[in-house]
Amino acid sequence: MASMITPVRSPIRTNQISLLYVSSTRISPSNVALKSRSLSSPSLAFSPLPEKLRVPALPTGFSGWSQHLRRRGTVESPVVKAASDGAEIEITEGSKGFLEKFPFLITGFFFFMWYFLNVIFNILNKKVYNYFPYPYFVSVIHLLVGVVYCLVSWSVGLPKRAPIDKEQLALLTPVAFCHALGHVMSNVSFAAVAVSFTHTIKALEPFFNASASQFVLGQHIPLSLWLSLAPVVIGVSMASLTELSFNWLGFGSAMVSNIAFTYRSIYSKKAMTGMDSTNVYAYISIIALLVCIPPALIIEGPQLMQHGFRDAIAKVGLYKFLSDLFWIGMFYHLYNQLATNTLERVAPLTHAVGNVLKRVFVIGFSIVVFGNRISTQTGIGTAIAIAGVAIYSLIKANLEEQKKKAAAISTS
Repeated sequence: MASMITPVRSPIRTNQISLLYVSSTRISPSNVALKSRSLSSPSLAFSPLPEKLRVPALPTGFSGWSQHLRRRGTVESPVVKAASDGAEIEITEGSKGFLEKFPFLITGFFFFMWYFLNVIFNILNKKVYNYFPYPYFVSVIHLLVGVVYCLVSWSVGLPKRAPIDKEQLALLTPVAFCHALGHVMSNVSFAAVAVSFTHTIKALEPFFNASASQFVLGQHIPLSLWLSLAPVVIGVSMASLTELSFNWLGFGSAMVSNIAFTYRSIYSKKAMTGMDSTNVYAYISIIALLVCIPPALIIEGPQLMQHGFRDAIAKVGLYKFLSDLFWIGMFYHLYNQLATNTLERVAPLTHAVGNVLKRVFVIGFSIVVFGNRISTQTGIGTAIAIAGVAIYSLIKANLEEQKKKAAAISTS
């Protein structure tokens, strides 16, 4: 640096200092770089620091340097120089951290956790239904655990709670209602049929999205998108005709779930509140919980009080029953939150591929874990439906990218 303060004499002998720096190497994880340069001054001197970086008392040795100079993240700050006996040590802050240099590692971790938590949730959820077949009550538990998690996170400021007014509440309420309906109907289907079959039916969701966009929102859907949906419809039909666990309750509730989540997407586009996704999902969970409690009490309340809880505890014990309910609620909330955070980090094309692969993972793992027998036609139909969803998602993502580029060109 250009300015130097009055040199401070050090009692350390110069031949000892010269051993402390050999070459310009990175010596600590605190992003402190050391460089050697020649100087004629035999003294030890430091350039002035701003108040935020000023060290109150520099130790006589250099063992405490990493403690004084450690900073998190990338910080642009002046260079700290130490000179002695013809050499100078230059400590530079502001280097990028390892994860900042390789952001794909963080994105990959998010995808892994999203898939992992989703698979664990679906498996544990189905196991609970095998001895406690009350999907309305279990849906309430899913949301209740998530709401408690959000309230605790808000209380410690991770994240900071965003205020909500009446106008924002009015915008989020339809979204939360559709979220609650889709969630409950999905669980009714999970309880009635095999997990793999429910997810095969839910592969029809893009078809309902396209239909709603065309006939409800009045948006033009290209012919290529409609054609890509044909394999989805054909595949789901093939899988349904020979599904060994088929029943109309499981099929119908999965279809209602598709419709509910389609309208959730429509209302979400209208409910642009300006909040971050974590706070939005927290408020939606709270409202959805209030929506789910009344039907759970009316439809399943009497049975639960008479024998539902007693039978479940008799089969697995009180501790396992309560722990299973807690963990499926926690996994449900975390995988949904991670899905939101993951999709915010990637492009629409990556989002589309990731969503399709997630469904493949869930179907595959559920078949292996539960040993579900599927017919050859069901397997082929499922594969055709998933392939159709993949083609549809890729075409739609490319169309969205083209719209963004066209909009960017027109604005510039």
